[in-house]
Amino acid sequence: MSDVRHVLVLPDRDAAEEVAEALGERFGVAEEPQLVRDALAGEDDAEDAQWLVVLRDEEGRLDPGELDEFVGGWDGWREEP
Repeated sequence: MSDVRHVLVLPDRDAAEEVAEALGERFGVAEEPQLVRDALAGEDDAEDAQWLVVLRDEEGRLDPGELDEFVGGWDGWREEP
């Protein structure tokens, strides 16, 4: 079993929470995605933090292209591992 993870980068917490919720509806993701605050290097202002939505995909069911297109609706993107 491989440990495949997808990391989706969002501009703010609200977008990250919406994406995490919508993932279950759109892709049938059963496991709760992990939300992580990612302060940009060298930035002290909390407003400049990005939020990451990390989800595991051990069976490789999620299509990276579809995820990238999906998260683009929130001005986000999928990080390449």
